[in-house]
Amino acid sequence: MLDPHLAGRLDFMHRLPTRDPLAPGLNPLGLFEERDAVLFVPESVNPRRPTPLMTLFHGGGGSAEKILPMMRDHAEERGFLLLAPQSLFPTWDIVIAGNGPDRERLDIALEAVASRYMIDPTRFAFAGHSDGGSYTLSLGPTNGHLVTHMIVSSAGFMSVHMQVGAPRIFISHGLKDEQIPIERSGRRHAAALKDAGYDVTYVEYDGPHAWRPAVAARAVDFFLS
Repeated sequence: MLDPHLAGRLDFMHRLPTRDPLAPGLNPLGLFEERDAVLFVPESVNPRRPTPLMTLFHGGGGSAEKILPMMRDHAEERGFLLLAPQSLFPTWDIVIAGNGPDRERLDIALEAVASRYMIDPTRFAFAGHSDGGSYTLSLGPTNGHLVTHMIVSSAGFMSVHMQVGAPRIFISHGLKDEQIPIERSGRRHAAALKDAGYDVTYVEYDGPHAWRPAVAARAVDFFLS
């Protein structure tokens, strides 16, 4: 039988916090010497009340710094924690060779957040753009016992070897995306997931391979509604 870790299954479990919260703003978690995970904490967060968490995955060749603008202002205004892990290599392990160090590092980062904040188990999202969207599409269904919402922007592929639970899914893709054409990606992913019984919201917009602020705002409404 396939090792659940190789399929992308996380070990993370919800827990009560035991450590002091971090200061509001952007905080490197100090977990890794290279490409550390960072956590954005809104001013309004009460660390002892259940708080939604969105984990945001960057695109290929990207970083936490590059992807955070997609959701940072929304996190501040709407009061949710925003975790931005970083792939060990230029893109996520599943794109290169399969689940490995990035899955392990994600587990460590989620545990670090849960040690300081009470995470709302009903608002636990994976989100990402491009390769980060592919990572979301692949890890989300595999960890549906934890992940309640998936926000997928311009993803290239989906690799799922284990399905658990039924996260709600928001997929968006640009009609003028020349890097990852919509016909073989966004439309195909949305149709396959709907056929599999998932609750899918699918949005097409007039644009290239780039996330759109208005669409990101719709995705946040989807997450917090």
